[in-house]
Amino acid sequence: MSEIKLYTKDFNFYYGKFHALKNISLEVQKNKVTALIGPSGCGKSTFLRSLNRMNDIIPGTSVEGTVCLDGQDIYDRNIDVVDLRRRVGMVFQKSNPFPKSIFENVAYGLRINGERDRGKIAHLVEESLKNAALWDEVMDRLDTSAMALSGGQQQRLCIARALAVQPDVILMDEPASALDPIATQKIEELIFHLKDDYTIVIVTHNMQQAARVSDYTAFFYLGDLIEFDETDKIFTNPSEKRTEDYVTGRFG
Repeated sequence: MSEIKLYTKDFNFYYGKFHALKNISLEVQKNKVTALIGPSGCGKSTFLRSLNRMNDIIPGTSVEGTVCLDGQDIYDRNIDVVDLRRRVGMVFQKSNPFPKSIFENVAYGLRINGERDRGKIAHLVEESLKNAALWDEVMDRLDTSAMALSGGQQQRLCIARALAVQPDVILMDEPASALDPIATQKIEELIFHLKDDYTIVIVTHNMQQAARVSDYTAFFYLGDLIEFDETDKIFTNPSEKRTEDYVTGRFG
């Protein structure tokens, strides 16, 4: 029996008066990959960013309903949002390395969170780069600028940076959409290995990618969650006609 790591119940999200997400109820299983699919503007990224309260920084937004991590409502007023974002890390569509060395990019979150032990920082940086399948490529140039890395390497560096603070959940917003096929394959292989230790939620426009990397798939359309099930079922025998039309390319 798999364990529920994160769930939403009757979750609504508003940009001002615009009702962007409507009564979303979804369970994210621990150590599984959950893909969010659907056409542009359907609410996937808004939903993803709601899971670690990244939308809080946008003026005029409001929420209703529940989002729980390990049974605790993350929108409770007593929640430490900084700690929440440590536990629920984020990797964005466009790799965003800091203009610092490779080492300092990965160490950044550790320092922000108060880690001062140089030995421990060095150990966690190495572990994170290994877990992001990047260590072998950069181990002899940790002091060089992260900006000199290729696009695919920069994205894996951003994943290493998210891993360094030892999160429980990793959110990925189209992490491979700007990458070439070889770099994309590396990211997909990485996601497959990371789920041994982390719970992953990924937004993707790429149907084949969702089918390859995820265990569960949620299909969003115009702010509604149309269907949520095991990925195999969504792609081979969906319950909803709209899901079938989308995954077979008839619309969207």
